[in-house]
Amino acid sequence: MTTPVTIIGAGLGGLTLARVLHVHGIPATVYEADASAESRTQGGQLDIHADDGQVALAAAGLTDEFRAIIHEGAEAPRIVGPDGAVLFEEPMEGTSGRPEVLRGDLRRILLESLPAGTVRWGHKVTEVKPLGDGRHELTFADGSIVASSILVGADGAWSRIRPLVSDAQPEYTGTMFIETYLYDVDVRHAATAEAVGAGAMYALTPGKGITAHREAGDILHTYAQLVRPTEWAAGIDFTDAAAAKAAVAAEFEGWAPELTALITAGETTPVLRLIHTLPDGHRWDRVPGVTLLGDAAHLMPPSGDGANLAMFDAAELANAIANHPTDTEAALAAYEEAMFPRNASFSVDAREIQDLCVGDSAPYGLINFFTGAVKQPASS
Repeated sequence: MTTPVTIIGAGLGGLTLARVLHVHGIPATVYEADASAESRTQGGQLDIHADDGQVALAAAGLTDEFRAIIHEGAEAPRIVGPDGAVLFEEPMEGTSGRPEVLRGDLRRILLESLPAGTVRWGHKVTEVKPLGDGRHELTFADGSIVASSILVGADGAWSRIRPLVSDAQPEYTGTMFIETYLYDVDVRHAATAEAVGAGAMYALTPGKGITAHREAGDILHTYAQLVRPTEWAAGIDFTDAAAAKAAVAAEFEGWAPELTALITAGETTPVLRLIHTLPDGHRWDRVPGVTLLGDAAHLMPPSGDGANLAMFDAAELANAIANHPTDTEAALAAYEEAMFPRNASFSVDAREIQDLCVGDSAPYGLINFFTGAVKQPASS
């Protein structure tokens, strides 16, 4: 079986690509390793930027659906010290250009916009081999095989498609996040809810920090950030919730209890996330019939840009395919020619933002970033 566009990965980038192709009347099939759309949580809130993420959603014809899922006011930032004292706060009315939505809600509206059967769940790629003339054969864990005429890797940091075009491997940045959740916070965790406020709270010092976000449904979603070697995490059993919380909280000894409660009172098992990146300016020579988008192409530390860039990549790729209906190579070359330089600057910015959060200048470097006292990264 051969499909016109074969997309690996049903994240935001892969689904946006399928949707914009559908708008152009171009059929696509998305293959996803997850068993279903509900098989795992989809992460927290995303701020969707006017100049990339919102552009992609407009190309997908989903602006109204996007507006309906916005969590109003959730983007307002607050920076506090380890004692909980507020050092900086931006009012809600100054942040409306980057409205926040839950990743799961955004994925849902994309899925609902696709024809039935577009996404094939439970299809984990185990092997890919070139067939010549830009075609590739994909084998899945269930034994099924498909052939592609255009193959797109939208399968994230550990992409199975990337090796077709690049030898680059993600590298650990030296920073890890530990993810926790608190629920029914205004009633059950009032002091912590007050400390976080209505939007995003950053409690940062050199080498560590606690970032929390208020989400719809009276939820606080937290990432404790630590600059530590992987050996530190390897010594902790993250399947033992109590032990993991205690080990992480110990790194914040002496901090205000309303802040450390974001770790110790967490109502889910803490999830360790090692932050990886591809080399700045990652690119590859044109390989017939295949390309990458999103984290598969330009994995970078979290900076608020990743999902936006994946969706924008997807819209641009779909438009390139639509604009070159009889010349696949011209389409892929045009997409990559614009994508490489566009995303190179974001990779540099992401490293700078990570340093502002947990580097030597924290938290004042981030305060200066928000106030404009220092030059902001070019792409922000």
